Amino acid sequence: MDAVTAFGLFAVSFMLLCYMMEDRAPFWTLLFAIGCLMGSAYGFLQGAWPFGLVELAWFVVALRKWVGMRHRVPPAA
Repeated sequence: MDAVTAFGLFAVSFMLLCYMMEDRAPFWTLLFAIGCLMGSAYGFLQGAWPFGLVELAWFVVALRKWVGMRHRVPPAA
C-alpha cells in the first residue's frame, strides 16, 4: 500500500466515523467536513478528479450545515 492509498483509507474511515457521531455534537459535523476535504484531496492526488469534485461539494455542504448548527445551539451557562 502506497502513501496516497493509506491517506485515502484514513480519510474515508475518518469521514465514516465522523458521520456516525454527527448527531452527538456540531463538532463532529465540522470534523466530517474536514474529512470530506481530505477525501477530495485524495481523489485529486490519485487522478480521480470526479471523486475529488464530489467530495469538495460535500465539504461545502457539511461546512454550511455546521455553520447553521452553531447558530442554533444555545451557549453553555
